[in-house]
Amino acid sequence: MQIIYLDNNATTAVAPEVAAALAPFLAEQYFNPSSAYDQARKVTSALRAARRALAALLGGINADQLTFTSGATESNNWALTGAARAQPQRRHIITTAVEHPAVLEVCKDLARQGYAVTFLPVDRQGRLDQAAYIRALRPDTLLVTIMLANNETGVLFPVADLARIAHETDPGIVFHTDATQAIGKVPVDLAGALAHVDLLSLSGHKIHAPKGIGALYVKRGTPLRPLIIGGHQENGRRGGTENVPYIVALGQAARLAAEHLGDAEGIRALRDRLEAELVRQIPYLEVNGRGAPRLANTLNLSCHYIEGESILYQLNELGICASSGSACTSGSLEPSHVLKAMQVPFTALHGSVRFSLSRYTTAAEVDRVIAVFPEVVASLRRISPYWDAARHAPRPTAPQA
Repeated sequence: MQIIYLDNNATTAVAPEVAAALAPFLAEQYFNPSSAYDQARKVTSALRAARRALAALLGGINADQLTFTSGATESNNWALTGAARAQPQRRHIITTAVEHPAVLEVCKDLARQGYAVTFLPVDRQGRLDQAAYIRALRPDTLLVTIMLANNETGVLFPVADLARIAHETDPGIVFHTDATQAIGKVPVDLAGALAHVDLLSLSGHKIHAPKGIGALYVKRGTPLRPLIIGGHQENGRRGGTENVPYIVALGQAARLAAEHLGDAEGIRALRDRLEAELVRQIPYLEVNGRGAPRLANTLNLSCHYIEGESILYQLNELGICASSGSACTSGSLEPSHVLKAMQVPFTALHGSVRFSLSRYTTAAEVDRVIAVFPEVVASLRRISPYWDAARHAPRPTAPQA
C-alpha cells in the first residue's frame, strides 16, 4: 500500500541531503569538538558551519546568538524558566490560550510557583485581540511568550508587532516566540521584521532534520539563566558534549529550507485545492482558521457529528497519515485545547482532522485524499445517532451546530 504522509506539522521525513550530511559524523568524524587535535578541529569547524547556516535562515543574525538544544521543548522550557530566574523581581507572564503544551505547561508550572500568568483568548478564527494584549501589559510584566504560527491550525500571529509593542511599553520585558512551525515555511528575519524578538525556539524535525535537535536564539543582552549546567560548551550557555551529527544535520536542513522558501506558493495551491474540494463535497464541515493568515501547508477541518479518532482510523486503513490535533496530545481523547479556545461548536469539537503538507507532497497524493475523504466522513455519519443519511443532514433531535 502506498503511504500518503500528510502529518508534516507533527514531524517531517529526513531529507536525503540531510541524511548524507550527518552520516560521516556517525562514523569516521566521531571526535569530540572540545578536543585539541586536528581531527577534532575539523568537527568544530563543521559545528560552526551549521550554526552559520541556521543563522542565515533566521535573517543573517550573528551565529553566536544561537545555542543548540535537544529540540523546541527544551528551548521553550529554557526560555521561560531561564528568563524567570534571571529577573526574579518581575512576576507577570503573558501568553495565549492556544500555545503548544511545551509553553502552556511551563506557564502553568510558573503559575504554581506564584507567578501571575495572563492567558490571552483568541476569536473563532484563532486570531489574537491586540487590544486585549496591550491591556494585559503591566509594570511587573517579565515575559511575553506568543507563538509565531499555531501547530494545529497554522494561524499566524503578528509577532513582529506584538514584540515591538512590548518593548515600546517597557524595554525590560523579554519577548519569546515559539517559531517551531514557522521555520522553513515563512520568512523568519530576526535582523529585520522580528528584530524586537529576544528569544526564539525552533526544532529540526519540522524542517526535514532528525528528531532530537533544535536551537534557542538569545539576543545579545537578554537576561537568561542557563537550564543545563555542567560544561563550557555552547559559549557556556548549555553544558554537555554537542550532538555533532544532528547539529550538522540541522545546518544542512537550514540550507535546504532557505533554498525552498519559494515553494510555499506551490504548497499553498495544493492545500487550497484540497480545502476547496472537501468543503464542496462534505456538508457541515468547518475550516478552522480559514479567516486568518495561515501557514501555506496547514488545513484543519472539523466534521460535525463524528469523531476525529474514527476518521484517523479509517484514513490509516487507506494508508493516509493525518492528525487529530497536536502530535504531543494526539493520544488523548480530550478535545484540542486550541479548538476549545477558538470556540469550535460542540458538535464539531471532537471531529477535527489536520492535514499538513510539505515540499514533498504531490498533486496525486492530494487527489487521493479528495477521492476518499468524503466517503470516510459519509460512512461514519451513517452510523452516527445524530445524522440522517437520507437527508444528508443532522436529525432534528441532534444537538445544534
